[in-house]
This record gives sequence, structure tokens and C-alpha cells, in this order.
Amino acid sequence: MDYAIPTALVLAAGVVLAIVAQWKGWRPTLAVTLAVGIGVRVLILVLSARDTWQPVDYVNSFQPAGQAILDHRDPVLESNGGWHFLPTIPYVYGLLLWLHIPWAVAGRLVTVVSDIVLIPLVGRLAGGPTARLRAFQYACNPLAILVASVHGQVEPVSLVFAVAAYVVARGPEGWRPPATLPWRSPRDFVRRFTHPLDEDRAATARALGAGLLMGLALCAKSWPVILVPAMLMLLPGLRSRVVSLVATGVPPVFFLLTLPVAGFTDWNKLPEVLNTIGLRPSDVRPITGDWGWTTLVSGGNWNLDPAPARIGQYLIYAAVAACLIWWRKADPIDVTIAILLAFMIFTPRLGAQYLMWFMPFLVARPTRWAWPAIIGSTLWASVGYLVLTQFPGPKWYELHSPWALSSLLVLPLLAAALPWRRTRPLDSGQTSVRSTPVPVGNP
Repeated sequence: MDYAIPTALVLAAGVVLAIVAQWKGWRPTLAVTLAVGIGVRVLILVLSARDTWQPVDYVNSFQPAGQAILDHRDPVLESNGGWHFLPTIPYVYGLLLWLHIPWAVAGRLVTVVSDIVLIPLVGRLAGGPTARLRAFQYACNPLAILVASVHGQVEPVSLVFAVAAYVVARGPEGWRPPATLPWRSPRDFVRRFTHPLDEDRAATARALGAGLLMGLALCAKSWPVILVPAMLMLLPGLRSRVVSLVATGVPPVFFLLTLPVAGFTDWNKLPEVLNTIGLRPSDVRPITGDWGWTTLVSGGNWNLDPAPARIGQYLIYAAVAACLIWWRKADPIDVTIAILLAFMIFTPRLGAQYLMWFMPFLVARPTRWAWPAIIGSTLWASVGYLVLTQFPGPKWYELHSPWALSSLLVLPLLAAALPWRRTRPLDSGQTSVRSTPVPVGNP
């Protein structure tokens, strides 16, 4: 576990650089920003790959999924039960293993490359005069570095496609609140779809592209489904939204069908595959108790009782619905921030990598409490990644409980970082690209 101290120093330096960049108003060129982002991620990848400690799921779940592809087996049902998503990423893992790249590097290559691509995308998402600053701040983001370079979790893969979907859906002219036209009858609904406004008709191509990109995000992991409503809000009308929604389903269906078509599984096993990767409360793995409100029930220990998992799942659905109602007139990126932070607050279970979900969006459009929330989340995750891993066996389990209970301290920071004062655009003539994103220190 020699990587812990140098990794911690790099993460701390990243936080300092991000805060100083905000204070000084730095606008580094993309070349400088990418040099910093690539340098720190590759450095931490090398340190992590050379270490004797490797994340449990990285070795016991991700590698077997890639090996299953090499062996022409189903990675969902026949890789020791460790892969609960579509087979898209295992196909990439299998290719890298086939190229004889050592697994300690191969699995992390997928996530590090994705996270590097995210750097300029965050700048595009921010838009306006602070685009370069936001890209640089994401390049220094400590949690992104931990997840991509240490853990090798595939959140960056989902996020790179999801953020790209937002950028494409918004288009070069930026986002404007669409005109609200009442639906007096089903005939009005059909007419609006078959005879859309000019702006809606022009958005059809980018709606198709955004939907396909969001579908690819879902191919990496299932959670980006909660981003779909806000992505649709970026589009100007009914027709473009329907086109984008249909397109979102194309990549997941395609990769699901590759399993029986390519002979990885039998057709009659598809229902079992769908059950394994499903999002219904009955499908969610009932391991809770090590994050947030469920720690009060479990004392910070893992709990296999399915009741908290189901209750938490329904709380998430309710929270997402409430965010869509409360922020229905807000910039869709603010809607996204609200949904993802609400998820973190109400979820019954959480891996430290989940905290990366909101990072690109909150960095692109920071609220007053954005960086306290980012730093607090990173500190909590860093203890799990860099401190607890120094203590194997019973000592780890002993320290795990207080660490889990300490997550309760992060929840108020996440709640404070919600875009409470951004329930509507500043005025109808502004767009989310052309307006200046709200800097740290302003609501």
C-alpha cells in the first residue's frame, strides 16, 4: 500500500490548485489543462498498478467479467456474479486482456482515458468565460482521480457519454426555456409531434445524437437513467424529446442482444440477465448500512436486510420526482445537480465512486457550497481508499463502522450544495452557455 501517501499528496495539491485557480481567475489553455490532467492520472495509475493492494471488486468482479468474454462466456451470469450491468465494458476488458496488457493497468486504462476526455467536456458544459477555469478545476478534481486511477471504477465511462449527451442536446446556441403550449386534446399532442416548431424540427439531428450518447452511458452502468429527464429538458420540444428518448434505448438493446447473438448466453436466459441488471427495488442488491441514514439502523455495519434497500429505493424515486417538480423551470444542468445530490442524500447504499456522479456538473456550474461539498466528499472517500486499506482483516472491519457513520457529516454539505436559488433562469433571453456560470461564493 505504498501508493497511499504520494496519492494523498497529489490529491491535496489538486484541491489547492483548483481553489487558487478560482481565487486568481486562472484560464489555462486546453493544452496546459490536459497536461495537468493526464500527468496526475497517469502518475496515480502507475503507483496504484505497482502496489500489492488492489481493490476487491477490481480483481474479483471486473477482471472475471473481461476473462468471461475471452472464454466466450456470459459476463453477467457466469463471472462469479460480480458484473451487474450490460456487457459493453467487459467487451473492452476482454480486448485489453487479449492484447496481453497486465490487468493492473488494463482495467484502469478504460477509466483514465474516459476521465481525461471528460476534462474538455466539462469546459464545454460550463460554457461562457469560465469554461477554461472549470475544465482546469475538473482536471484537478481529487475524487475523479481516485475513482479513475486508483479504483478503476467505470463511473468515468458513463459520465463521458452522459456529459457529451448534454453538450450535444444543448447545441451550439445554448439552452433557452422552451415555449409552453397547452395540450387541449390528444389531437394537439399528435399535431405538435407531426408539425413541430422550426426550432424543434431543427433539433432532431442533435436529439438523435444526444440520445445515442446517453444510451452508451447506460451501457456502462445503469444509474445514468436518472439523467435522462434533464437531458430531454435541454431539447426544445416534443418531437426532439421523443426522438432522443427512443434513441437512448437503442445502444442498451443492441448490447443486450449481442449476448445471445454472439453466443455468450442462450436466448432463454435473457430474462435472468435483465433481472440481474434491473433497477426495480426487488432487483437491487440489499447490502446497506455503510452510508447515510442506513448507518443509524445498522451502526455502520453492512446489513443484508432487504427492507432498507427497498425503502431507500422508493425514497430516491420520490426525491427525483420532487427535484423535477421544484426545479422544473431551472437550467437542466441545475436540475441534474439537484437530482444527483438528492440521490446521495437518500440512497440506502453507496460506494465511494458514486460521489463522482455529480462532480462534472457541480464543477461546471458551482453553487455557493460546491467546493465544501466536493472537498468533504473527497475526504470521506479518501479515508476509505487510502487509510482503511492499510489495515487488512479484522482491523479493517473495526475501522469501517466509524468511517461509515462519519458519512452523516457529509450529508449536510451535499444538501447545502443544492442549487436552492436557481429554480428558474435569470431571464428568458439568456442561455446556459452564454450566461456566466455562478462562481463559488455566489448563490
